[in-house]
Amino acid sequence: MKILVTGGTGFIGSHTSVELIEKGYDVIILDNLCNSDASVNSIIDSITNKSHVFYKTDLLDEDGIERVFSENEIDAVIHFAGLKAVGESVQMPLEYYNNNITGTLNLLKVMRAHGCKKLVFSSSATVYGVPKSVPIKEDFPLSTTNPYGSTKLMIERILTDLCAADKEFDVTLLRYFNPVGAHPSGLLGDNPTHPNNLMPRIVDAALGKTEALTVYGTDYPTRDGTGVRDYIHVMDLAHGHIKALEHMGGMKIYNLGTGNGQSVLDLVKSFERVNGVKVPCVNMPRREGDVAECYADASKAERELGWKATRDVDDMCRSTWNFALKSRK
Repeated sequence: MKILVTGGTGFIGSHTSVELIEKGYDVIILDNLCNSDASVNSIIDSITNKSHVFYKTDLLDEDGIERVFSENEIDAVIHFAGLKAVGESVQMPLEYYNNNITGTLNLLKVMRAHGCKKLVFSSSATVYGVPKSVPIKEDFPLSTTNPYGSTKLMIERILTDLCAADKEFDVTLLRYFNPVGAHPSGLLGDNPTHPNNLMPRIVDAALGKTEALTVYGTDYPTRDGTGVRDYIHVMDLAHGHIKALEHMGGMKIYNLGTGNGQSVLDLVKSFERVNGVKVPCVNMPRREGDVAECYADASKAERELGWKATRDVDDMCRSTWNFALKSRK
């Protein structure tokens, strides 16, 4: 099978591309490189000892997408591409709605025109808004607290309507939580052009690239006052996408997470302990759009896909630091 991976040079997309290639899939990557680097393509080839096809293309360029599909017989799409920073989305809502929703609509139109009707969508736990309780199950009410989450939820609704209208479409929505960690080779990891997520900012503080880690919010109703999230190793997440591809049929929805909540300070302490480093921190007020606790009930994925997260927080912190020492600029 030939799989198109949008956003394939990004953090999750690159690790998933490696796993796809190692499982025998032919991979075509589409990415506009707005938050990644083209050098990731050679790293993917180095790890897998195989080559893949890469297009520097933006999903807002419908002609560019058309070229990708015209030049390749694509069987399925894993759709990662999109702007993804919660705080930034609050400041730039129009850019987020245009990029994420319009880009997805362009992709879907070209897919339909070429008879490619299998899609795994990279959704997010942000679609649960402020959850009524934790752990979160797939049938919980949906809402959002920020424009980024709203784009994910709107895309989910578009895909749901599409599947209802066209029974040939198979769509799996993967709602996942907070990906961290790195490939065991140390060659591939989270190295964003604009670090927004927690783990890259922890690394920057540990390396001295920033004076301190900014901890946004220390007065949440949690055990230590900092936000609690479900951190999942990116390799476990990559395996989840393979499982989703193997079990497609109609509209399906799965949480991918560990089922355990870790606070910001839990992650910092684990990082310091397993890597023997210090991470200076400075406390700041809460960010608009953040919630206190968010972690998954992933039992449905285990039951129906045979998938379960196997790596713990120490694994996540250790592999992240290994990548940072080997590869970060």
